[in-house]
Order: sequence, then C-alpha cells, then structure tokens
Amino acid sequence: MIKSPRGTRDLLPPDTALWNFVEAAVRDVFRAYNFHEIRTPIFESTELFARGVGEETDIVSKEMFTWQDGERFNERQMIDAWLEKNRADDPRQIQAGRVNQYGTGSWLADLNALGVIHVLRGIQGPPPANLPVSREEFVAFAPNVSFDAIDNLKKARRIAKERYANEFGDHAIYLRLVVPANASTSSPWVDREHVEIEGLAGTFLSSSQSLTLRPENTAGIVRAYIEHKLWERGLNKFFSLGPMFRRERPQKGRYRQFYQIDAEVIGPASSGSESPARDAEILELVATLLDRVGITNWTLELNSVGCPADRVKFNEALRQALAPVVDKMCADCQRRAVTNPLRVFDCKVPEDQPFIDTLPTINQFLDEACRTHYEAVKTILQAVGVPYVENPRLVRGLDYYTRTAFEFTHAALGAQNAILGGGRYDGLSEALGGPAAPGIGFAIGEDRLVLSLMEIASAESVVRRPDAYVAPLGAGMNREAARIARELRRHDPVADLVVELGDETFRLKKSFEAADKMGARYILIVGENEVAADAFALKHLASGEQVTVPRAELAQRILRK
Repeated sequence: MIKSPRGTRDLLPPDTALWNFVEAAVRDVFRAYNFHEIRTPIFESTELFARGVGEETDIVSKEMFTWQDGERFNERQMIDAWLEKNRADDPRQIQAGRVNQYGTGSWLADLNALGVIHVLRGIQGPPPANLPVSREEFVAFAPNVSFDAIDNLKKARRIAKERYANEFGDHAIYLRLVVPANASTSSPWVDREHVEIEGLAGTFLSSSQSLTLRPENTAGIVRAYIEHKLWERGLNKFFSLGPMFRRERPQKGRYRQFYQIDAEVIGPASSGSESPARDAEILELVATLLDRVGITNWTLELNSVGCPADRVKFNEALRQALAPVVDKMCADCQRRAVTNPLRVFDCKVPEDQPFIDTLPTINQFLDEACRTHYEAVKTILQAVGVPYVENPRLVRGLDYYTRTAFEFTHAALGAQNAILGGGRYDGLSEALGGPAAPGIGFAIGEDRLVLSLMEIASAESVVRRPDAYVAPLGAGMNREAARIARELRRHDPVADLVVELGDETFRLKKSFEAADKMGARYILIVGENEVAADAFALKHLASGEQVTVPRAELAQRILRK
C-alpha cells in the first residue's frame, strides 16, 4: 500500500471543518484591517531564499527542498550565433551566401511574435555578370523539427502576403528552420514541404535553474512587490494562506509540508511603513485573530533585534562571550558561533541553556533610534490593551529581521510552544535588488494553530450538519427528489441550506439511519403520494415531530430552528 510521504498528512473531514473555520475567521479579521490577499508561486528561484532568508540559516543550509530545473532551449543564443555565421561583411552590400537582417518594418512585430526573423539572402546571379542578387527569407529557430515551428513559418508568410501586400508584393518568400546540428532534421509527423531545414553547430541550451519549494513566504511576497513595482501603490497590506515546505524532523504540529497564514505590511517610508504604529497594528491584529478563533491563553513575547549596525556590535560581543564555552555546546551552536552568533539563541538543546543564559542581550546594544522605536511600539500596545512580556533573548530565525521581533506562544503546544512569529524587515527589499521598503509581518503555523484550537474545541463542534436529508421512496423518485433538493439549495443564498440527497434504492429505515448518522435536522420523504399532492412529509429527527408541508413552503419550514 502506498502511503503519504514522511512528514506529510492528509487532512480529512471532520478535521477540515476546523481548518475552514479558522481560515474563514482569519479572512474576516484581515478584511476588517484592510488587508488584501496575494498569491505567489509555491516554488521560487533558490537564490531568492539564499539572499532573502540567509545562506547560514538552518532553513537554507539544511531544510529546503531544492532541485535543478532541466536545461532549456536558448533561442536568442541560437539566433545570435546564426547571424554571426551568416551576416554579410558589409550590411549595405549584398554578398552571395550571406544575409542582411531587416531592422525596420511595421510587420516585424507580427513576425517576431511567431519567433520568426526576416532576412535578405545573397545568391549568385545569372551570367554573364554573375552579380549577387537577393531573395527574401523568413527564418525560425527551434530545438528540433516540430509542427509548431513549421506552422509558425507558414503563418508568418501568410500574414506577410495578406496584411502587408504593399511591402512584400509578389516577391517569393523562402522559409528556413534552423535547428541544432545534433538534432534530427526529419520527423514522420511533420510536413516540411517548402521549408528548408538547416543544422547549426553548437550548444544552445541555457544553464539549468535551481528552484526551491518555498520554506516561507515573506521573501516571495517582497519579490512580487519589487517585480510589479508595488511601491507605486503606497502602503501595501497583504495576506496569504497556503502550503510551505521544509525538510525537518517531524514532531507535534510540525510537518514537512505545513500551512502558513502570512501577513505583510510593506511600502516606501513615505507611506508610513516604518512607523511603530504599523508594528503595533500588526500585533493587535494577531491578538484579535487569536481571540476570534477562540484561543485566549496566548502570550505575546516581544523584543527588538535592532538595526544592522547594532547587530554588528552585538555579534562581536557574542563571539567573545562564546569563545570560552562554545566547545562544550552542540555542533549547531559551534557552527553558528562562527557564521551567525545571533542564532545561538535559537538552540533548544537543554544542556546548552545554562551557557546561553550567561550571554549578553541585544537590548544592551540598541542605538537611540531603535530604542525610541521599541518604546513607541510598547506604548501603543499598552494603549490598546494588548498584553506582552519582554523577552530580551528572543531573536527571529531569518537574517532579514530588524527592530521589532515577536512570538505568540500557547501552553497547549508543549516545549515547542510558538503559534506564530514575525517582525520587522526594513532591509529585505534592498537585499533582493529593490528600492528601500520598510516592512513588518508575521507567519502563523496553521497546523499548530489548529492543534491549539483542538484543546478547547473539537472539529465536530464546527461541522455544519445537513439541514435536511431528502429521502426518495420508491422507483422513479430519484428524479423528483433531485428537483426538490435543487430547489431547497437555491432557495436563499444567504440562508445557505445544507441538503443531503438519498437514493431510491434505500428502504425507509435505511434512509432514517443515514439521516441520523450524518446529524441532519430534518428528513424529507419524497414518494409517489407526496409528489402527486405536491406536499411532503417533513420529520424533525430530534423531536420526532412530523408534518406535511406544501412544496412552496418547505424551505421556510426547514429554516426554522
């Protein structure tokens, strides 16, 4: 039997009802705070995470699912090589065996859209002068002889003759398809009539691209911000929901394919994106979100990791403090002490904690601007009534974080008790080649959020049970039952009746058992007598009350609670 891969799982009913409940509540909260959904690819260039997340982070160095994309045909490289080989020595003169490329003409855009270029080829003229003359050629380039390439050439010639008759007149247009010399120049499936096939020596494949399943989504969202010039919109408030992937050891609430709820506020400084008010709003949003889904005993841990200049000083102090003890710590801490000392604080090894407790803290190294920003965030949180505890040893696991860093934890998750984490990343856009764009965001591990919620509510408690079970009784009643079920489902989009449809092969007892098992409130009997009278037996399963209801009144009767 084939099973799901290690570190993954199937989400099944009724548990999915709890997930849907969470996601619906999350969307409602984001709407109230004027956030808008963004959807980015689930895989990106590996370079994005190496630059944005940090090559020395555990995520990039150990946990990413990365592969090399296959080599791709490089059409531009082939065109350049062919022109270099065939171009006339003097572009103003016709030269036998050489070509001059057309650089102007209103038709060029149409041809180029089909992957076709237009050239004049010099050929030996007739005696006695033997002067070279030219002929017009349309040339396409492809990795092999294919129907599409041949068809595009013929289509280009039709366009030239039909749309641009004034330019081309009755001139003959020759067609040429250039393919790599090592590619097959014949195909039993392609009609190559009137198309000359030319093999060109060389390798015309672009180097393969390294791609990675996204381990987090902030870098992808900032990449989209840069690619689409979203700073032109001012302040951007995004949210996303979807799967992430990390090759880590599975444990309670942690999977190799896991789900995140992500929110980001990003924009130019002139839009207010670097204001401490944005930090406080994000934190207040999270508090509202957790309260909305029913998680109340959360703890907000808060810290500032300063700016890059602060961390340079802090990292140096850490290296000095770690030097006498690092050889007694775990292998990861020994590596981090050299590559990124700040990440020693991420260590969860119990034996290392006494050493970590003696290390200096980042708040000893904050400059005045970072300290003022941090105090302003705390002041706003106090004003809106969001409780927090300061944790001077809290750091974020990704290199792009600056200033405000935070985690929300919940006791139901055990030792690894973080529901979500986030912080400010004012330099990430610039690190990815974009303009300055201060930002702040968070990512909720939805798996762990649902796990916390299961401590206080079962999936069954949020499952929407059928309002009515329609039971066809007797041969030929499936058709009538289906009509009634459709009428009920479409009666009122706001009321949104949930209707389950039975089968005429079921005996009445089996229909009652099926309705009861799925928790339907009513069972509606559809038999010959009911259809003839256009009135139907409707029984409330909990109370046992049964009434006969005219067809036109069924929906309203079922809507009564």
